[in-house]
Amino acid sequence: MSPRITIYDIARELNITAATVSRALNNNPTISDKTRELVLEKAKEMNYRQNKVALALKSGKTFNVGVIVPRIDRSFFATVIKGIQDELYPHGYHVIICQTYDQKESEIDNIDALLNAQVDGIFMSISNAMTELSELNRIIKKNIPLIFFDRKREMPGVSSVTINDFEGGYKATEHLIKTGCKKIAHFAGDRTLHIYRDRFEGYKKALLDYKLDFDENYVIETESKVEAGMEATNQLIKLNPLPDAVFSSSDFAAVGLIKELKANGYAIPDDFSIVGFSNEPVTQFMELTISSVDQTPLEMGRMTAQIFLEQMNSSNQVKIEKKVVLTPRLLVRMSSTKKVKNKK
Repeated sequence: MSPRITIYDIARELNITAATVSRALNNNPTISDKTRELVLEKAKEMNYRQNKVALALKSGKTFNVGVIVPRIDRSFFATVIKGIQDELYPHGYHVIICQTYDQKESEIDNIDALLNAQVDGIFMSISNAMTELSELNRIIKKNIPLIFFDRKREMPGVSSVTINDFEGGYKATEHLIKTGCKKIAHFAGDRTLHIYRDRFEGYKKALLDYKLDFDENYVIETESKVEAGMEATNQLIKLNPLPDAVFSSSDFAAVGLIKELKANGYAIPDDFSIVGFSNEPVTQFMELTISSVDQTPLEMGRMTAQIFLEQMNSSNQVKIEKKVVLTPRLLVRMSSTKKVKNKK
């Protein structure tokens, strides 16, 4: 086995001090660009690898962050993580990914594991099972930056990056109204979570603004799963009068809705117009493409990472609290593009 290359080996090759090599590798502003480039080039040539343990002891940082999501197999969360990694990797940070499956016990275990790993920050899309703040306060008490994205709890001193879910729900419903739909149902998620509550409120407000009746019977709560959407559809088609459109708070529930409607002989968008939420890849690649509200996950991930870096680079570690709200985009596709009719 070849001996491990150290900063002293690089220093000998360049005929400079080990301290200069160390400063160059750590981007110390006292080192000239020319010297830094020479050191970095020689380090690469000699296959030098920084000792992360020594670096952590010296800087007080592990250069690891934790990301906790409900599910990793959703394109939305995978894309948020990509945005986080894209932003942090050039600064030397690595990402530890945990998933909770929306289970409180798993969420607590993930927090424990990340705290034990002494991560420099925790980015979190909270589960609907985490109803109390005591577990989250453990992170705050250790002075570890906690940043919520997508799903959040209101906590003083904690930053968050979300989209305007109310606006997304409003835009989706307004679009259906403008295509001539009069009886619009809603597949709602768990409204104890602010994202689903806000999407519902946006739906309701659009109906009222356009002088359409709001009927709680047209609101069917369902999980973000294809199978759940199929089950909810069986409730939907029993309604009297039958709706002519559905705004679904979940793309996956919308997929189940379409499958079950087709199985029952309904045509889309002629009998039912449909808009989903999240712009999952499946919405673009089905034979019948699905209109959906895009949540700009890449931007959400990058913004989350930027807030963390701002916190880490702040003088005297002054706490930064930011509430960033991104603007959703409605993407209109085949599932809601029927021609406008003057219905009575």
